[in-house]
Amino acid sequence: MNSSYAVPAVALVVLATVLVGAFGLRISRTTSDFYVASRTVGPRLNAAAISGEYLSAASFLGIAGLVLVQGPDMLWYPVGYTAGYLVLLLFVAAPLRRSGAYTLPDFAEARLSSQAVRRLAGAFVVGTGWLYLLPQLQGAGLTLTVLTGAPDSLGGLIVAVVVVAIVAAGGMRSITFVQAFQYWLKLTALLVPALFLILAWQGDGAPSRAFDEPATFREQSVVRVKNTLDMRLESPLTVTVNGTIDGRAHEDQQLRLPAGTHRIDGGTRLTFPQGAEVPEPDHRAGGGLSPSQAESRGERPLYATYGLILATFLGTMGLPHVVVRFYTSPHGVAARRTTVAVLGLIGAFYLLPPVYGALGRLYAPELTLTGDADAAALLLPDRMIGGLGGDLLGALIAGGAFAAFLSTASGLTMAVAGVLTQDVLPSRGVRHFRLGTVLAMAVPLAASALVGGLPVADAVGLAFAVSASSFCPLLVLGIWWRRLTPPGAAAGMLVGGGSALIAVAATMAGFPGSGALHALLAWPALWSVPLGFFTMILVSLATPGRVPPGTAAILARFHLPEELRAEVKA
Repeated sequence: MNSSYAVPAVALVVLATVLVGAFGLRISRTTSDFYVASRTVGPRLNAAAISGEYLSAASFLGIAGLVLVQGPDMLWYPVGYTAGYLVLLLFVAAPLRRSGAYTLPDFAEARLSSQAVRRLAGAFVVGTGWLYLLPQLQGAGLTLTVLTGAPDSLGGLIVAVVVVAIVAAGGMRSITFVQAFQYWLKLTALLVPALFLILAWQGDGAPSRAFDEPATFREQSVVRVKNTLDMRLESPLTVTVNGTIDGRAHEDQQLRLPAGTHRIDGGTRLTFPQGAEVPEPDHRAGGGLSPSQAESRGERPLYATYGLILATFLGTMGLPHVVVRFYTSPHGVAARRTTVAVLGLIGAFYLLPPVYGALGRLYAPELTLTGDADAAALLLPDRMIGGLGGDLLGALIAGGAFAAFLSTASGLTMAVAGVLTQDVLPSRGVRHFRLGTVLAMAVPLAASALVGGLPVADAVGLAFAVSASSFCPLLVLGIWWRRLTPPGAAAGMLVGGGSALIAVAATMAGFPGSGALHALLAWPALWSVPLGFFTMILVSLATPGRVPPGTAAILARFHLPEELRAEVKA
């Protein structure tokens, strides 16, 4: 890709983000403006802002990469991400807004009158937020590396600096305008190139179905393996090797590799003939790509699919950057209308990434081998169109990708900083909120330089699993079950969310590499969510004397429309 166009496009997106944020800063006057935009954000603006922050690196780059590598089964990701809002609409949106809380820990304290539960909820907000921020920063690094060859850490650093500046300066009022603007920019950045790519595909005589046959090289292709990996061949293959394969060095030597698994050292260049099938990386052999959930999908596809569905359907309601948005609605009816609008906006967006995945299978199949599948959307305009048109379309996609990183990172940083300010720092003023903003970004920025990246959609899916296992039981039972007690809530979050968090840490560390235990850890929601619910219910039933006084009045406040509550008070 020609970086002479892409880099200015990214720079323009960053500049526009700063300018829109500055506009929000000008009308941000009060502390309430800073935290919840004074609860005056209408449904249309709020829906665009929620969609902007929700459509993250996983949506923009990750889904296309997963569809390219693993096929149509990965469409469960966009289905789950969208359907999660339907669950949110039915069970949580309006009551959560009527709770009057600013954050999830505020809700926990208001419902259960317990500082201990509040602190525990705060810890899970921070953990989930940091886990979700990691793929945003790593995705930004990948994008800038593809564009310019810059170090992986530079893109994440740029996103971190811009986000901290916007959030610290203008708070919720400022990022509302930023995220609404970035939703429409992201939609345009995927829609316009997709139309040109589809036209190019139709005129190219390429196969009409991308997944009926194994991925093949449409022309002689040179693939450079960045990191040592194990490559699995289903049949013998003749390739030209410049580097080390199976422990032996070769210099532009043609080899006939037998079927089986071969160790390819990092830095090796492989030249594949036209029509050759694209080999698959062998995760089970213990070498190669960074840890991923791909192997468990291959071994136990049904379990992996159900684990993904449960995590995405139930995890949305507990994502801190999504939940905090409902506190900005004027009332419960507006919160419901916002959610309906969000369903339409993100549903329209999610029609596009699978198109890039399918086209990537045809025109960039080597990405399944190199582990760079997340870059498919960035590379396709140059592969399919080329010339000035391809460069300009690629620049538009690159700008949209950075908008995705900036908008999601802004919402997550706002949510984490709010919890740090309210529950960790010694004061709750705007000055300490700005310090909390720096802390909220510093930890994931440091971690992104140390932790090998999962595919971004996989990493986000793990954050959903933790959210579903901790906050989904708290919100559903807290809103709909009057017998919930503080010990029950704390035990459920610790057991459900804690077990999911341990599973996530093990998966990111690559332990174990395969087998039944790997599947259980890579897709924990299928057991950790029921575990959280059952623990919360059983411990609450065992501690009936700990039901907070005034629970009936609190639940009435959650469920009665604001107008009716006002009449009752009168």
